[in-house]
Amino acid sequence: MHPLIVAGIIFVCTFLMAMVGLFLRLRLPEHHLSGDSKDVVKLVMGLIATMSALVLGLLIASAKNFHDTQNAELQVLASNLVELDRVLVHYGQETDPVRRRIQQGVANALEALWPQKGRAGTRRWELPVRSDIFEIYDSIDRLEPKLEGQRALQSRASSLTASIAQTRMLMIEQAGNPISWPFLTILVCWGTFLFLGFGLLTNPNLTVVVALLVGSLALASAALLILELSDPLSGIIQIPDAPLRDALAQMTRTPVRAGL
Repeated sequence: MHPLIVAGIIFVCTFLMAMVGLFLRLRLPEHHLSGDSKDVVKLVMGLIATMSALVLGLLIASAKNFHDTQNAELQVLASNLVELDRVLVHYGQETDPVRRRIQQGVANALEALWPQKGRAGTRRWELPVRSDIFEIYDSIDRLEPKLEGQRALQSRASSLTASIAQTRMLMIEQAGNPISWPFLTILVCWGTFLFLGFGLLTNPNLTVVVALLVGSLALASAALLILELSDPLSGIIQIPDAPLRDALAQMTRTPVRAGL
């Protein structure tokens, strides 16, 4: 579900419960709103508010950590791609077919994850697919070095290819379950109960309604922030494509012969 839709649902639920609380205050018998009753409701609301703050902080910290981790792994992936291309260039022109395949795979990944304006992307690490990475690894392994330096370069290229494949798969697995939905669901439930209590303890007027509206927006925006940070390849707060585009630009500085 789109983060804006989830945030909208949270806003409607919390604000609606606040209005229900205001309605119940006008309908409940007076002894339900006596001093002792208010004290108990305030204590329960304080408990819920404290637990909500703890869970909300935990979810935001977890989502931010996931976002930063994906960004750092993308930078590592880009640097390894550039180093792999340099190693293959130093090996010799017989690696040009492999270089061309790698560059095409990076270009396809950029178009899939960060499409140009007006185009729809997959927002998934689909390209290059795993079979392409294994084919690149096999192509490097089939090279026949004639010099000792070429053997060292072949070994380094194989190591870099394995590292690139591992980083890419790690990003895919991490993106599979970036957010704890049970935590978020519990937080929303606590928020609705909390806003119900706000309505019960307050005499209804325009100022109160506006304050409750702002509070609902604040909770919904916090949920939106969590969801946006948990999906770094889409939405408003997405990781930049600059590392991968810079890597492709550096890789294409040394041209690949079309005849190979």
